[in-house]
Amino acid sequence: MERSGGGDPRETLRLLWRSPQARSGRGRPPKVSLDKIVAAAMALADREGLAAMTMDRLAASLGVGTMTLYTHVPGKAELVDLMVDAAWQELDLTRSGSWRDRIEHYAKQNTALHERHPWLRMVSTVRPPLGPGLLARADFLLAALSMTGLSAAETSAASDSIVTFVDAAAATLAEHTHAERLSGLSGDDWWAARQEFWETTFDPARYPAIEQTWHDGGLDRSAAEAAVRAFDLGLRALLDGIAATAQRNRRSTG
Repeated sequence: MERSGGGDPRETLRLLWRSPQARSGRGRPPKVSLDKIVAAAMALADREGLAAMTMDRLAASLGVGTMTLYTHVPGKAELVDLMVDAAWQELDLTRSGSWRDRIEHYAKQNTALHERHPWLRMVSTVRPPLGPGLLARADFLLAALSMTGLSAAETSAASDSIVTFVDAAAATLAEHTHAERLSGLSGDDWWAARQEFWETTFDPARYPAIEQTWHDGGLDRSAAEAAVRAFDLGLRALLDGIAATAQRNRRSTG
């Protein structure tokens, strides 16, 4: 697990916002740019995972020496922040319509983002990179939720709740696809290989709720289908709760 926000804060912010760095004007132009380095790092992580995205491997993919990378970015910690924020900048945040339409659109965008970049689930963003991608996402969500009539504190809390749920659920959905790609084994085949457990080890009397749910058809789905249903139900319940809170506020002040 990588953690964002672990690099030098001044350098990270300068790079996130592409603040110019003074150059002497002499010598040959650089072989690669910061944007190319970030794009190549993301492509490498997409193909082989975040752990495989080392500075040496990245330099080789760009056809330059490792030390060349360090003239653009101090190290992997700062580079991970740049990668995460660059991924967030891929989100389409131009949706109009009701606040709920906008949040649902964001959720779909985030799911697709994790599918494209499964390494995102391996980066903790409790201390997020303060870049344009983060601020654009935050501004979009706060603008949408401000339409609900929640207080400023509730709007902020609702935005945080949506980010927490959607990021985690989108990462889980992406993990199913990623696991199949890495193992070469579908989810159905994985469970089929463990069918014997249910026939010889599982004790219905010890776990009656599981037995009853299975008997009633509640477990009649694949693991991937279960993740999709959990995402849809969880998002709907979360947005219903936000709407109910806003309505309750209106009644108490009306």
